[in-house]
Amino acid sequence: MKQMALGPVAVRSGYETEQLVERMGVKLLLCQPGLVVGTLPVTGNRQPFGVLHGGANAVLAETLGSVAAYLHAGPGGNAVGLDLSCTHHRWVSSGTVTGECRPLFERRTIASYEIAILDEAGLRTCTARLTCVIRRGAVSGRPTPPSATPPTAPPSGRSAVPRDAPTPLHSPGVPRPHSSQSEN
Repeated sequence: MKQMALGPVAVRSGYETEQLVERMGVKLLLCQPGLVVGTLPVTGNRQPFGVLHGGANAVLAETLGSVAAYLHAGPGGNAVGLDLSCTHHRWVSSGTVTGECRPLFERRTIASYEIAILDEAGLRTCTARLTCVIRRGAVSGRPTPPSATPPTAPPSGRSAVPRDAPTPLHSPGVPRPHSSQSEN
């Protein structure tokens, strides 16, 4: 049996019949670095009031942005959505909407995308932003904890404190803000 895929993303075996994009009618038209385009029909994705459900816009946006992040992660990499926001500008009551996803920021471990959703007249109906965490290549296990790593001098101009080290609420030698307690 041929493995199901959503653009370049293979669907894990056993989950072929559980794909939300299939139920909602999302179709990918273009998948390339820098631009992912897809469509969503209004029919079947309406609110009780007869217009396209805002959650359907969110599904289209997250689908397009996640595929873009997956492409950015490269072979053996992966991407997971971290934050999604959608601003709905106008309602759509019929036809098909088209989403166009373009990168705003792509780096090694994080990427953000803007997804413009347009109606059939080319009018923007929704603007979404998706931020994804990127994991590159085949990573075996977790990184070694800092306590198990022998100390080394940091490269010139860099802090010796690891990025994930806890930050104290108050630094020694820095005066504390004025206290509301009376001083005797």
